[in-house]
This record gives sequence, C-alpha cells and structure tokens, in this order.
Amino acid sequence: MRLGIQLGYSGEGFAADVDEVVEYEEAGAELVVVPEAYSFDAVSRLGFLAARTRRMGLASGVMQLYTRTPTLTAMTAAGIDYVSGGRFSLGLGASGPQVIEGFHGVRYDAPVARTREIVEICRRVWRRETLVFEGDHYRIPRPGEYAKPLKLINHPVRPRIPVLLAAMGPRNVALAAEIAEGWQALWLDPRAAGRVFGDALADGRSRRDPALGPLDISVPVPFALREQGLDRHRAQLALYLGGMGARGRNFSNDLVRRYGYADAATRIQELYLSGRRAEAVAAVPEDLVAATSLTGPPDEIRRRLDALAGAGVTTLLVSPLAAERAERVKDVQTLATLLATR
Repeated sequence: MRLGIQLGYSGEGFAADVDEVVEYEEAGAELVVVPEAYSFDAVSRLGFLAARTRRMGLASGVMQLYTRTPTLTAMTAAGIDYVSGGRFSLGLGASGPQVIEGFHGVRYDAPVARTREIVEICRRVWRRETLVFEGDHYRIPRPGEYAKPLKLINHPVRPRIPVLLAAMGPRNVALAAEIAEGWQALWLDPRAAGRVFGDALADGRSRRDPALGPLDISVPVPFALREQGLDRHRAQLALYLGGMGARGRNFSNDLVRRYGYADAATRIQELYLSGRRAEAVAAVPEDLVAATSLTGPPDEIRRRLDALAGAGVTTLLVSPLAAERAERVKDVQTLATLLATR
C-alpha cells in the first residue's frame, strides 16, 4: 500500500505546509495530493510543490472537469508533469452542482459521459495526435472557418499521464474502473466497501483495457498514532453531508445512506440547511467518524490497514492530526514503516 499525503484547502500558511511536505517525503511519503473545490486552484500549488520536492508523486485531488476545456486540462497536466520530471497524476472529478453552477456559473450536466470524453481527449493530446474529436459533448475543432485541427506543440514527458477519477456513485465508480489508472474514493468505510462498490468495480473492470494495469484505489483518512480528537473530521463530514449540495442532490449524503446511515444523513442535512450547524456536527454518528479515519496505537493501525487492504485500497492518503509538526512527521515515518512491514 502506497503512502500519500492529503493536503487541505490551504491559503495562508501554504508555504509552511510545503516545508512540512518536504519532511514527509524524507519520512517515506510517496505522493502528495492537492485539492481544489472552490479554494485556490490546485495547479499553482502543484507547481510550487514540484519545485520543492524531489521524488514523491504529485496529484490533483481533484481538478473539476467542467471548469477547463478538455484540451486545457490536457495541456495543464502535461505542464505539471514536465516541471515535476514526470511525477504528476491527473485527478479529475465532476464536483457537484452547487460548486459548478453556483460558483463557476457553468451548467452541470452529463458528468459520466463528459468524463469519458475528456479522458479520451487528454490522452490524444498527450500522444500529440492532430486533434479531431467528435463526441456528444465536445467537438474539436469547432465547426467554422477557423476549424483547423492542431496538435500539442511540446513533446510531453510521458505520452500517457495517469488519470485518477474521483467518484462516489455507481456509474462513476464503474467508469473509473473501466478507463482510469486510479479511483479516488471518499470516506471509504471498509466494512461496507464490497457491498456498496463491489458491483460497480466489477462492471468497470470487465471492460478495462489490460494496458491500464491494475486499478489503483486511493482513500483519504485523518491519521494519528494515538487516540486523537476528530472534531475537524466530524465537522467536515457534516459540511459535506449537509451543505455540499441541495436537498435531494447531495452525492456525499447519498453515499453515507448507502453505507447504512440513512436516518443520520437526513437529520444532518435538515439541521445544516436550516442553519443549525453545530447541531448538524453533533448529529454525525461516532461510528461513521471512526470508520472513516485512522487513529490509535500501532496495533490498532495495523488492524485498520489490513481492513483497508481487504477492501482493495492500494494508496492511503493521510492527513496527519498531531498538534506539533515534529510529531506529525514522526507519525508519518512510523506509518511508512508499518506499511513496509505488513
């Protein structure tokens, strides 16, 4: 199981975060993932990390597929891969209507079909094909007097940059298993993973090109090598289950329902949308908080790692929780050893 670092939505303090990531790299972390959402863009921060790190992989977690044209997505990925010496993986996701329509002002439609087309366009660009694409959602070149097909001027470091698709719903998960190098899960409860995702993964893998290799499954988890307060994790769960989407169209809420927390999901959303956010946080089930985090002494961590591996996880993306930086780095080093000796 590969060890990665999941960064937060850094604004102020990002330079210090990068200093810490450099120490994580020396401690054994193999990957760092940079989110985007409606914070600062991921690309500028990934470029900064490319300059400061030497060996670890870099990934977006995730770039929204609606906010850039497919060819700009491909160009950007090739650019980050170039400045990092071939260390970038393109994490893509549909995000949700609240972010895409509410913040970007772009229509949110056909996420599965658009994802498939964008991935195909990116791979053609990276292979430096003269780009002609006729899809249901993207047509390149656009018809008209300026419709001259072009290809990427530069030669990418690699003709195929790994694509990691963030997905929660069955159709998106199946698509990731079919066409992507990796699937980025969210709040994976290993006890329910087979029941919730097994059919979708099997469906996608049945159509998977063997040239893609085995599917990498990554999952973010708050992490500490001791019993640790998980208030921030609980608050994030409440935000996503309650506030990241409209009533009746909240993908995180739907996922937790499929895990078996339907009543709690309804209650959290009702409280959050009515402005009672502290009560929404308090309503997040303790069992859900514990199942989607990684805390405790080494023996407990080993048990949880076995459960995650049994659920198919191949990349662990940790957010270290210890109060002091030196302690966080030491915890990551210990976790790297635990993973190496499993």
